[in-house]
Amino acid sequence: MQFGKMRRPTGDVVVAVESGTVYVLDRAREASIASLADLLNVADPVAAAREIIDPRFAPEPFADQFLLAPLDRQEVWAAGVTYQRSKIAREEESRGAAAFYDKVYTAARPELFLKATPERVVGPGRPVRVRADSRWSVPEPELALVISPAGRIVGYTIGNDMSARDIEGENPLYLPQAKIYKQSCAIGPLVTPVTAMPPLAEVEVRLVITRDGQTAFEGSTTLARMARTPESLVEWLFRDNEFPHGVVLLTGTGIVPPDEFTLRPGDDVSISVTGIGTLRNPVE
Repeated sequence: MQFGKMRRPTGDVVVAVESGTVYVLDRAREASIASLADLLNVADPVAAAREIIDPRFAPEPFADQFLLAPLDRQEVWAAGVTYQRSKIAREEESRGAAAFYDKVYTAARPELFLKATPERVVGPGRPVRVRADSRWSVPEPELALVISPAGRIVGYTIGNDMSARDIEGENPLYLPQAKIYKQSCAIGPLVTPVTAMPPLAEVEVRLVITRDGQTAFEGSTTLARMARTPESLVEWLFRDNEFPHGVVLLTGTGIVPPDEFTLRPGDDVSISVTGIGTLRNPVE
């Protein structure tokens, strides 16, 4: 079973998805479950979801649904330089600061930064953006950790960390401008609870970028190539910090298009992760 959010005429609803079927959940039946985050934070979200399936809504095929980002009030943070491929790419785009990226790849302390507030996040099917002042922008396909206020990983989803490589490469201090802007982050389509996820070392991340009906770029990697563990990233994120609504953490990318490639309006970005599904977003 996986979990997500949908929009109904009466408002946003939390849904459970199982065997290709969508079930609307009645949060009013359980006072402690007011949001998707609340459901994920309980000891057994699958059992809790089965208890609050709303009989007023008939089950529907998953393929027919338009999902929202599976996010409530959480900030989205990100980790950088967690794969050797991303380390090399950072060094190539920022020659003057290459030594710093080499150091952070091997250092005990990871690179962590705020990626987006909920208002800057889009869900499946909604457009992500390239900055108007960027000439070299790429998607970064990443496993996203859904984390409780107590610092416990409660689920996994897919994240697209849109990045302006030319702005970041010009000066590392421009990182916030290269990373944080409206529609700079996509999350979805669903959250897979920890107990339903395959072993992370076996999980594949695949990126396909389509342009004018043709594949413009594709690549893949596995989480076994990550230089850090999800647990260590979460431990560092919560040091001297708190997240009363929980937090979503993007874990870095191991897939980087070649230097001559940049996204264009009209492109379609598809990110697939084993055990979760596929997140698709057009580019504008």
